[in-house]
Amino acid sequence: MKFPVQRLYSLSRTVHHTNAPRINSRRLHWNSAARPYSTFNRLSLRTAKPFPLKVGYYPHRNFILVRLATRLLKIRYLVLGSAVGGGYTAKKTYDQWKEMVPDLTEYKWIIPDFIWDLDEHIDFEKIRKIFADAELAKLLPDFDKVGESLDHLKSLLSPGESLYNEVKGVSDLLLLLDSTENSTAMKASDTQGFDNNGKQYKKGVLGELILIQQQIQEHEEAARRVTEQLNSGSSQQKRKVSDKDKAEQLQEELLRTQLKYQRILERLEKENKELRKHVLQKDDKGIHQRKMKKSLIDLYSEVLDILSDYDSNYNTQDHLPRVVVVGDQSAGKTSVLEMIAQARIFPRGSGEMMTRAPVKVTLSEGPHHVAMFKDSSREFDLTKEEDLAALRNETEIRMRNNVKEGQTVSPETISLSVKGPGLQRMVLVDLPGVISTVTSGMAADTKDIIFSISKAYMQNPNAIILCIQDGSVDAERSIVTDLVSQMDPQGRRTIFVLTKVDLAEKNLASPSRIQQIVEGKLFPMKALGYFAVVTGRGNTNEGIDSIKDYEGDFFQNSKLLKTGMLKAHQVTTKNLSLAVSDCFWKMVRESVEQQADAFKATRFNLETEWKNNYPRLRELDRNELYEKAKNEILDEVISLSQVTPKHWEEILQRKLWERVSTHVIENIYLPAAQSVNSGTFNTTVDIKLKQWTDKQLPHKAVEVAWETLEDEFARFMSEHKGKDHDDIFDKLKQAVKDESIKRHKWNEQAEDSLRVIQHNALEDSSISDKQQWDAAIRFLEETLQSRLRDTESVIRDMVGPDWQERWFYWKSRAPEQHIRNETRNELERLLKINEEHTAYLANDEVTTVRKNMEAKNVEVDTILIKDTWHQVYRKHFLKKSLNHCNLCRRGFHYYQRHFTDSELECNNVILFWRIQRMLTITANTLRQQLTNTEVRRLEKNVKEVLEDFAEDNGKKIQLLTGRRVQLAEDLKRVREIQEKLEVFIEALHQEK
Repeated sequence: MKFPVQRLYSLSRTVHHTNAPRINSRRLHWNSAARPYSTFNRLSLRTAKPFPLKVGYYPHRNFILVRLATRLLKIRYLVLGSAVGGGYTAKKTYDQWKEMVPDLTEYKWIIPDFIWDLDEHIDFEKIRKIFADAELAKLLPDFDKVGESLDHLKSLLSPGESLYNEVKGVSDLLLLLDSTENSTAMKASDTQGFDNNGKQYKKGVLGELILIQQQIQEHEEAARRVTEQLNSGSSQQKRKVSDKDKAEQLQEELLRTQLKYQRILERLEKENKELRKHVLQKDDKGIHQRKMKKSLIDLYSEVLDILSDYDSNYNTQDHLPRVVVVGDQSAGKTSVLEMIAQARIFPRGSGEMMTRAPVKVTLSEGPHHVAMFKDSSREFDLTKEEDLAALRNETEIRMRNNVKEGQTVSPETISLSVKGPGLQRMVLVDLPGVISTVTSGMAADTKDIIFSISKAYMQNPNAIILCIQDGSVDAERSIVTDLVSQMDPQGRRTIFVLTKVDLAEKNLASPSRIQQIVEGKLFPMKALGYFAVVTGRGNTNEGIDSIKDYEGDFFQNSKLLKTGMLKAHQVTTKNLSLAVSDCFWKMVRESVEQQADAFKATRFNLETEWKNNYPRLRELDRNELYEKAKNEILDEVISLSQVTPKHWEEILQRKLWERVSTHVIENIYLPAAQSVNSGTFNTTVDIKLKQWTDKQLPHKAVEVAWETLEDEFARFMSEHKGKDHDDIFDKLKQAVKDESIKRHKWNEQAEDSLRVIQHNALEDSSISDKQQWDAAIRFLEETLQSRLRDTESVIRDMVGPDWQERWFYWKSRAPEQHIRNETRNELERLLKINEEHTAYLANDEVTTVRKNMEAKNVEVDTILIKDTWHQVYRKHFLKKSLNHCNLCRRGFHYYQRHFTDSELECNNVILFWRIQRMLTITANTLRQQLTNTEVRRLEKNVKEVLEDFAEDNGKKIQLLTGRRVQLAEDLKRVREIQEKLEVFIEALHQEK
């Protein structure tokens, strides 16, 4: 039970002796001029009268005993105060108590020195016997308890930092890094852990660990002295055998002591791991009731994830620390990382390259052993083999997806977080293994890419390089050590790890070679520390626990430890993970604030550039710009539904006729016009219209409708909005339009229904009124005039410039144009002779034309004559049809009364009226389908395209470009990095 100091009376001021001289003198403190504050100050203290106390001498016994008993009654306050204070102190938590323990060495002067031995000088048992029957005995306290209270008071007033020294002594046993600072700390702590009387604390596990630590140091010192004696010269040859035996005995004893310490430490770690797991599980129950606070390592990992995607034009480099794991291919670096993560999380292979891209692994402590990718919400339970297999498969798939076609490795980083009880908090990056030769199946530049990736990570001045060396192969075959030496020539941030030590011990003829490696004497490469580990027997199905047991058994029986070639703190992946974690956080604390200042300066530069170049625009990053463009595009799609029916039908009718007019003129009208009578004309027209409707017309109509919808959509998308128009969206809008049109498919049933409508429209050949007749004539005239202009243009290109152009514009004809001109003149003379000539030249007519041309010394072939005839006759026919069209203007009266006048047979007018009516009905039908169905389907396609583009960052980067976009992106990233760094630094200071 603890006793409150405030309730203790000074016993030195209540014990007096009758023979003592009554001198008004006080026993002064050595520093009475500056007396420290004490709770005793509030008592009215009497002048102390020191006396020479002698054991066994009691003059005037009755008076002395009564007086002494009266004074000692006050000890009841000590016992009562102890009970009250102890009950209060028991309510304190461990952390609060540790902070409340004061250093009471300066208050020791309050109680005289002889009080500490009072229980030894006063025979309380004899006093009790004397007063056994007296009434005063009832008032006496329990002297046994008084003695115990004095002993406890003594322990209470001993140095308050004893608890700190005890814990500090254990923490120094971890042997994390062999640095100058840590060595000094260990030496200082080794001299502590003792009370003022030189008695060592040996109670509990902590005291036992301190004792073992001292034994280890003593044995190591003795072994060192014996070793020096063995090497002292030839004069001690006779004592060499006995000294050697003594050295081996000391070495074995040292090893047994180290193993004992290791077992105790592992037991403590296991208990601590279980306790932390229970605490984290208890805390994890409230995850749905409150916002989960992110751990320190998770905050740091988020900063690294943002930095991996950050690309600044201000050359702000990422110098934040992370542990970079490098090594030769198949050196066992991935296995080392799995041992640190305590799970087989990476793809496995035998001799082949498995790590094809950098994998960033964030280790943190948590109640459950789980893993999760940065861009996924799925948690993999690392205690279940099926989840481990799924995680390895997912990792391999992500690696292969990152590798571009024709490449073997990729610089793109895969981010993975692993949580579990007892994991050391740190961020590691597993890099592809360094190779010396490119084998078949690899890209030619694989070796160079791996070197560039490794250098990019290692050139970070704050990166901790975990250099993995295969111990089972000759050290001279290693490539990675030279690479690491180039990046860190002084070895200030390199930790060397020798793997497969079990195979090395078995195969090497000279085990001292391993000692040379771990002491840094074999390689020119320097390092902070050297470690030797065993990561299994080479069985890919071996579990982590099995590997840890095998590693412990190996080093327990290894000659390397027994002979002193390896130190205990240099072996096992557990010690390695402790050292790496300690070095990682040391580097983080030293560099993170400097990086935060660098990003603060970058942010100022970017903000200044934005204010100068875009003062009236908001800082919208790529995602925000995409959302703005998305809303504009959806508004423009909705605008399609606002187009009037009249506008739709006019556009559809005009475009449909442009698409089918050539077929109507060339394949229907011209062949039918060669008929000798109206019956043959109408029969030919009906047959050809039926064939056209069954095979081509519906499909052409659907194509026209779809092109019309596309054109109108493009018109709305590209339409400038005046001052509000932002040309930064043009490329995105064009891509959305093209992709939406590509995905859109017209309803297949539309052609079938449209075919029936068009067939019925073309079968009706009755014109009911004069307006329809006049409309058909205007339609016919416009068509013939348009075709006539096209034909004349073709003939003009064939024969070259006429005499006016040659005279006024100094143009001339080519030889071929001269031949065609002569051929045209000859054919026109032929048509003047026979204006009712058919559309085709007979063979004898072709021969006649050629001979006439030869008579003019113009050589011409049959193909040229027929080609020229086609255009000449076409012009002749169109002019003739236009003249006949003028005659038919007054033919409606004859048509209505069924008169038969050969000069006024206007079958061509009826044909074009049927075509015109079919165009009108088709345009109306397509317009209804557009407005009722296709516009909505197009809107749906546009939304799907926009959603797909929103998930594709590559598309957004490709379509939203320009300095304005990049500047906003950099500002967003730098602000985010700076804010997260500030949050992390604040959390880091709080943890300190």
